[in-house]
Amino acid sequence: MDDRAFYRMLEETIGRLPADERAALYRPCAEACVCDGVLVEMRRQFEECGCDLDRQYAKYGRTPFFFADVIEPGRVYEIGYPRCLCPQVEAGFVSAPTHCECSRQSILFVLQELLPGRTIEVEILETVLAGSSRCRFRVTVG
Repeated sequence: MDDRAFYRMLEETIGRLPADERAALYRPCAEACVCDGVLVEMRRQFEECGCDLDRQYAKYGRTPFFFADVIEPGRVYEIGYPRCLCPQVEAGFVSAPTHCECSRQSILFVLQELLPGRTIEVEILETVLAGSSRCRFRVTVG
């Protein structure tokens, strides 16, 4: 079995697990993926904007790699990517929509780091691996 076939089989098997188990499996990879780059930059932007997500997303919410919209100030946001940015997808190792849990977990991790003590929920709305042209997530901050 080649590496790509192995990863496809693994993703399909993970897709059959309960949501909380999928989340627990993807969380370490999601954290590792964003901790040294994305988190550092998001924290810098957040602090520059007075630790206010609304201000941060208004100022930095449109780049070639990221978009963010304030749906309900201080509480509900839609954020995402204009294309799939996952290196594992780009390398052809994974193609199942199950893998988008990794992106959901990375968003959750970053926001939990920026907003400690707050309840953060991240819902997958659409993803490239599920057939959309972009990846979009709804974030609710409690």
